[in-house]
Amino acid sequence: MNRLEERKFIIIGIFIIITVIYLIRLFYIQVIDDKYKLDANNNVLRYNTEYPSRGLIYDRNGTLLVYNEAAYDLMVIPRQAKNVDSIELCKFLGITPEVYSERLKQAKAYSKFKPSVFDKQFSPAAYAAIQEKMYKFPGFFFQKRTLRYYPRSTAAHMLGYVGEVDDKIIAKNPYYKMGDYIGISGIEKSYEEILRGKKGVKIVMVDVHNRIKGSFKDGLYDTAAIGGLNIISSIDAELQLYGEKLLQNKRGSIVAIEPSTGEILTLISSPAYDPNLLVGRERTKNYSKLAKDTLKPLFNRAVMASYPPGSTFKMAIALVAQQEGVLTTESRLPCSFTVGPKSVHCHPHPSPANVTSSIQYSCNPFYCRAFVNTIGKYKTAAEGYQVWKNHINSFGFGVKLNTDIANELRGFIPDVEYFDRYHGKGRWKAASIYSLGIGQGEVGVTPLQMANYAAILANRGYYYIPHLVKGIENGNIDERFKERHYTTVDAKHFIPVVEAMHLVVEAGTARGGKISGIPFCGKTGTAQNPHGKDHSIFIAFAPKDDPKIAIAVYVENAGFGATYAVPIASLMIEKYLTDTIKRPELEKRMIETNLLGN
Repeated sequence: MNRLEERKFIIIGIFIIITVIYLIRLFYIQVIDDKYKLDANNNVLRYNTEYPSRGLIYDRNGTLLVYNEAAYDLMVIPRQAKNVDSIELCKFLGITPEVYSERLKQAKAYSKFKPSVFDKQFSPAAYAAIQEKMYKFPGFFFQKRTLRYYPRSTAAHMLGYVGEVDDKIIAKNPYYKMGDYIGISGIEKSYEEILRGKKGVKIVMVDVHNRIKGSFKDGLYDTAAIGGLNIISSIDAELQLYGEKLLQNKRGSIVAIEPSTGEILTLISSPAYDPNLLVGRERTKNYSKLAKDTLKPLFNRAVMASYPPGSTFKMAIALVAQQEGVLTTESRLPCSFTVGPKSVHCHPHPSPANVTSSIQYSCNPFYCRAFVNTIGKYKTAAEGYQVWKNHINSFGFGVKLNTDIANELRGFIPDVEYFDRYHGKGRWKAASIYSLGIGQGEVGVTPLQMANYAAILANRGYYYIPHLVKGIENGNIDERFKERHYTTVDAKHFIPVVEAMHLVVEAGTARGGKISGIPFCGKTGTAQNPHGKDHSIFIAFAPKDDPKIAIAVYVENAGFGATYAVPIASLMIEKYLTDTIKRPELEKRMIETNLLGN
């Protein structure tokens, strides 16, 4: 009897142990280890990201520049991608079985349980064509997206483009996931957080055939996407299109600014490209073609190219020399300048010249001497040059302007250390670098900086930071764009310089650009180019009093400033201020001129 009792207790004990083991295992599976729960949920629930509509972009007059069109990405959850009719799917996608396998492998490397993009940017028509066959492709589903569209095919460098995020972006910003899109350049990049909106999530139930059966718990756990904010750009679309037409078949840039606000009216880089080329399924192929193009259409010359300012720099030299007391309105300098065996020559004009006539007739010797005298005022060349450089930096040269333009560069104004390295410390003097006085030598500026320089002259000594955005839906532009930035030169010194710039147009090197009924001020420049023909330059503002537009034009390898830069700038000013062109012959010649040699 005792032995039977013992056996009974042993059997009961065994059952208890087995029961406890099962209970522990069930507890582990249901509470601790969520793998099986995930498997179950992933088989019946799908978490679809709801992408917000990206904010629209308008020009300053309300013309729509960028809007959204529907598109669809084909997503895959690798763990569910079983018994797929891969032959038919490959046929629809236009890919080989090898490509299919490689993409699926990459998706598994990302996550077996989470969805990732398998193929992207299908049109609504292509999406509709395959919907009824989706039961053949378990684990695959479509996710709605939006693509940018540019109805006027203009301002590619200003607007920028949108592209897919990479691993570096994802690592830096947890908001973005694989397959997300982000602004890569232009306004799209600078105002990404405003334009992108906020993603949402929609949870749906699916059956074993991968068909949606409805919303999970009537959308209780869904979150709605919040659309991005619309932006009103500062660009005048009609002026932008007109400038692009004038600059077609030429290398160069046009930047125009409203002096009273710093709002950029045009930002043109030529050659350019149709922004619609970098949208949709052909984007990668088109980008590759553009990147290989020897004309460099992706390169934004307006903010990234560095050119010598040439004779347009003479106003800055005159202003700094006046501020330093080296020049006055009564000062006259001879039209000759010699350093050792080198002499700087000039074209015939009345001599000696004063500040006004030296600008009107663009006297090189005058400004070589004015530059050298400004630096020579101090005990050492290094001390004098540093004072001069500080003045020049206050005009926005050699520094970043802190605009809202992506990839803005600072140009180049050499520092003292640069010349110490080149000539030897204490072994150089002002005469060693006199070419800076006429905007040559090491100095480099961007067209944006030159347009801002024109705005400073228009305002008689100050500027607002140039910017591309005039307004934001339900918000305000950055306060930094509303602050005046003064140069280190007193306003009174601008009076003779502005008068001289007016004479340049009325009876000087830019007289071919005169506009009937619109008095304006300008200065031509011809920038030496070691790689070919000189660059044609012109900066201007109009009207002379109460200016509405300041402009800088660079036409590469086009010779004298008066040849191409002056007429192009003059036509742009006439178009903006009068909305008509009364010089059709000049307009026709500029539009039809091809300087690319093809």
